[in-house]
Amino acid sequence: MSSALSFSDTSIAFESKTNQDLKRAHLLFKAIGMNWLVQAGAPLVNMAFAIKLPISGLIRKTVFKQFCGGESIEECEATTELLAKYHIGTILDYSVEGKEEEAIFEATCNEILHTIDKAKGNSKIPFCVFKPTGIASMTLLTKISAKEQLNKEQHDELTATRNRMNRICKAAYDNDVRLFIDAEESWTQDAIDALVREMMLKYNKEKAIVFNTAQLYRHDRVEFIKRSYFDAQTNNYYLGFKLVRGAYMEKERERAKEMGYNSPIYPTKKSTDKGYDDAVRFCVEHIDRIAICAGTHNETSSEMLVKLMEEKHIPKNDPRIYFSQLLGMSDHISFNLSHAGYNVVKYVPYGPIKNVLPYLIRRAQENTSVKGQTGRELSLILTEMKRRGMKK
Repeated sequence: MSSALSFSDTSIAFESKTNQDLKRAHLLFKAIGMNWLVQAGAPLVNMAFAIKLPISGLIRKTVFKQFCGGESIEECEATTELLAKYHIGTILDYSVEGKEEEAIFEATCNEILHTIDKAKGNSKIPFCVFKPTGIASMTLLTKISAKEQLNKEQHDELTATRNRMNRICKAAYDNDVRLFIDAEESWTQDAIDALVREMMLKYNKEKAIVFNTAQLYRHDRVEFIKRSYFDAQTNNYYLGFKLVRGAYMEKERERAKEMGYNSPIYPTKKSTDKGYDDAVRFCVEHIDRIAICAGTHNETSSEMLVKLMEEKHIPKNDPRIYFSQLLGMSDHISFNLSHAGYNVVKYVPYGPIKNVLPYLIRRAQENTSVKGQTGRELSLILTEMKRRGMKK
């Protein structure tokens, strides 16, 4: 890694944080570190909302403030401006997980179009994003992925889904805004991949506007990226890939066990890490055709990409390579990379508190399940508090 870059420099990592911010984060990560509290907390919070206990204020001041930008695009403005001050871009991520209803799919589609409108010509918002199940039925995507026959109603649903996706991708293309399409569970992903390819064929003729997402904890994704590259070469379009490790590991393994098929997930963390790094390496080696965003909270993978860029003499600010982390997490990676001159973006989730609750619960659970994540966050916060002469 470049000698000028260190992920341990807490003065840079937490430069944007007040003492009060650090104290709140310290208490929050301490709580998240208690596995029993996270497991018990999710149903308790859901129950509190169900019986209309006034807990929104408490959530807003704690976990919501740490991991979300606000309840609306307008409320995210302060976070966007603060990140931009440190040369970090914002990805406005509408994190509401709705029901399977056409009216809700349409409303979500319109909200995503609003984020694209906000990002138009705005260097502070380099990407937009959406979750396919926000605009499409999971049941439909599962059926298509399983290559099952669709009835008339489902064909109509697919047409409506394709139209929504096209509206979003066309708006991104027309406004020159790069767009991430998130990955979902493996049993829906084939349908999503096919739709994303359609959009890339249409809108990625000059450069990568539409980005697919590869979850590299799946043992078939490196090969998928390679196949996608050869397809892009053959059909003369540019590939965009957001590379992540993955978000549904336990669910994937449980379903595979229940239904009696081989798990799509690598058996060990070591093999997952190798898969992720192999994917990054392949994409950088074919940067003439592939633009990437390395979505990772892993220091080693971030260091590897920095080293690869140095070896290939790729400028730090090459627009085809971005690093990305979630708001409220791994600031030691985001802020130190940005300070060193690399392209960095933060996912800034937003939406009504009650509606983004599933997202917040997943963030808390992710921090407890990723070995060492909470401990690393805590130790860095404590180092900075000590540096500032703060008491615990």
